[in-house]
This record gives sequence, structure tokens and C-alpha cells, in this order.
Amino acid sequence: MLPPRWLRRLLIAPALFVLITIALVSAPLWLLGAAAVSPWLPGRWRPLRFLWFVALYAILELAVLLALFGLWIGAGLGLEIHSPRSQRTHYALMRWFLRVLEWEAKRVLGVRFAVEGPPPSEYRDRPLVVMARHAGPGDSFLVVHALLNWYDREPRIVLKNTLQWDPAIDVLLNRLPNRFIAPNPGAAGDETERHIAELATGLDHNDSLVIFPEGGNFTIARRHRAIARLRRGGHQKAASRAERMVNVLPPRPGGVTAALRAATDADAVFVAHTGLEHLVTVGDLWRGLPMDTEVRMHWWRVPAADVPRDEDGIVEWLFGWWETVDAWIGVHKPVP
Repeated sequence: MLPPRWLRRLLIAPALFVLITIALVSAPLWLLGAAAVSPWLPGRWRPLRFLWFVALYAILELAVLLALFGLWIGAGLGLEIHSPRSQRTHYALMRWFLRVLEWEAKRVLGVRFAVEGPPPSEYRDRPLVVMARHAGPGDSFLVVHALLNWYDREPRIVLKNTLQWDPAIDVLLNRLPNRFIAPNPGAAGDETERHIAELATGLDHNDSLVIFPEGGNFTIARRHRAIARLRRGGHQKAASRAERMVNVLPPRPGGVTAALRAATDADAVFVAHTGLEHLVTVGDLWRGLPMDTEVRMHWWRVPAADVPRDEDGIVEWLFGWWETVDAWIGVHKPVP
């Protein structure tokens, strides 16, 4: 269960700050040890690459927390923290954080990026509702990084509330127009859709709402459970279509419907990607090093005039596009 915000601010964030500081003091010794044993273990310098990337993330976490504290002071002890100027500064901090992660992923992990679809100029001066597949924690960073640094966007993101265990994510994203929701809202689903509609209201020329319609990372077990849930709910046609999609979970249309009906002048964007689906846990990252892999992304844009706004039309349209995403992943995903 996620602790209340005041406890996360007063206890978890300071405690993590102290632990990271202590760990970084001894980091040079760990890195030297990793360099010494790397030639004797599988993978090219796997222990050294792994520890360096973990240490880098810890350093970035520390730097972001310090910057956020400084921004809080600069905003009059938080009184102006939601002002337009403060929001721009927080987005700039996000851009820097994700840009550094991309640089080091290329340099240390051997990741390459290939992007297909319309050029960024085609999205200029248009509000967007972005719907992306969800295959692991890395893809969330990738999609947001692309919007911030490649497409010059200020994203509003719908995220799982469990991500607030990370103090930097917790503080930074709660200061910006984002929504943390329960992975399985259940009876609170109507309230969740209301929050998403509020988030999608008033998107301007460089805003984009980011939503992951699957509601969770893709796994085989989750796919089976999602199909069974559709059948129990009497959605036989949707269940049959979901069974034919083997690379994605069936989309949940509730949040998408709320977003599209609130942002009637926004273009819709679908994002498929592959190359990161095998990295879900820290153990997966260890086993996958060096990655030496290409992460491929494909973006599709649907003009606002071609986006349905009625509930039944959105459901049919969303499933059709998700079948397109599934087919693209099937062609381009790396062979294990």
C-alpha cells in the first residue's frame, strides 16, 4: 500500500537521499571490483556496465531531488510551484534527466534508436492524445523522452500510482499536470475516467496527453487474464479479437474515451515500439547486458477530424488500431 504524500515527503525521500549518498561514497570501490571480475564473467564487461548504470541512476536521482528542493525554495517555499514559469522549469529538468539516460543507454548499454513515422514538424502546433503500448518500465521513459526531447512537447501523463515509491518521480510529476491512478481501479473506474478527462481538458499547441491503454506491462499471464475478463463481461467479439493479438494486451477503452471526448480538437497518436520488452526487472537488465540492440518505434498520427468521439465508435476504432500496433510489433520485434 502506498504511504500518504506527507509521509513520503518527510520520511521516504530524505531516507533515500541519505542511503544514496552513503552508497555513492563507496561506489568507486564497487566499480573497481566490478572491473576486476568483469573479464571472468559472461557478457562484455557486464558487472561494470551494470554497476555504472545503477550508480548513474542514483546520481541522477540525487541531483533531481536537490534541484527540486531548490525549485521549491525559488517558488516561495512552494507558493508559486504551479505557476507557468515554474512548470517550464520542471519540464526542463525532466528533459535533462531523460536526455542523460538516453546518452548513457547508448554509450554504456549499446542501445540504438530507430524512429519511423511522420517527422516532428507534422505535429507542430497541435494538441495530441498519445496512446502507447506498455511492455516494461523502460518504455514509459522512452515515450516521455521522445515527446520532451524529440517532439518538443510538454506531456501530461497517466501513470500507475505505485511509481510514487520513487521520490524523484513522486515529487517532480506531482508538481506537473499528471495523474497517478490505481493499476486496477475497480469500483473507482468512473472517478479515474473523470480525472483523465480533467487532464485532457485545455490541451494547448505544445501539450500532449500520454495514456497507456493496456493498463499494465505486457505479459503472457496478463494477456490470458485480460481475455478471460472480456469473456466474463460478455464481450465475446472483443475477446476473440484480443486472442488474435499476441504481442499486446487488449486495450481498455474507458480512459481513452474520456480523454478523446474531453480533447475534441486534439489529434490522436499511436506509438508502437519493440526492443525493451525483455527488460522488466533489475535481473532482466543484468542478464541482458551488453544489450547491443536496436529499439524501434513507429508513430501514427490521426487528425482530429478523423477521430470518433462516441463511445461505441471509439471502442471499435481503438481495437482496430491496436491490431495495427500488434501486427507491427510482430514484424519488427527482435528474435530472442
